[in-house]
Amino acid sequence: MRYWLGVVSKEHVQKGMEGGFAQVCHGKKGPLMKMVTGDGFVYYSPRVSLFGKDLCKCFTAIGTIKTGKVYQVEMTPDFHPYRIDIDYFPSQDVPIADLMDQLELTQHKSWGMQLRRGLIEICPEDFSTISKAMQL
Repeated sequence: MRYWLGVVSKEHVQKGMEGGFAQVCHGKKGPLMKMVTGDGFVYYSPRVSLFGKDLCKCFTAIGTIKTGKVYQVEMTPDFHPYRIDIDYFPSQDVPIADLMDQLELTQHKSWGMQLRRGLIEICPEDFSTISKAMQL
């Protein structure tokens, strides 16, 4: 089992939760192909909206990969992103600032740079810490 952190706006997370899917890296297929059924998945949202200035800086959703099957959808005639189904858990948003001293993810001086990739693998301990903090 592996654990993944996706980085998208809170508005996009909400759409994914409503539809039971995850979409990362502007809809690219490759990053999603790394995931398999049962893997852990958590979203971090640096901003509320993709092009907005309002900051979020929270973990905003958490769950597990449902089937591991990656599929493509048509959102507009020119945009056909790839998605993967997620079983989301009931959760609350948690500011990353509340967990920074507990996460391996944030122990390096330039830890935020890795988030620019849009999807990164995190250690089981970090996933567990985030999961416990997000529990309702």
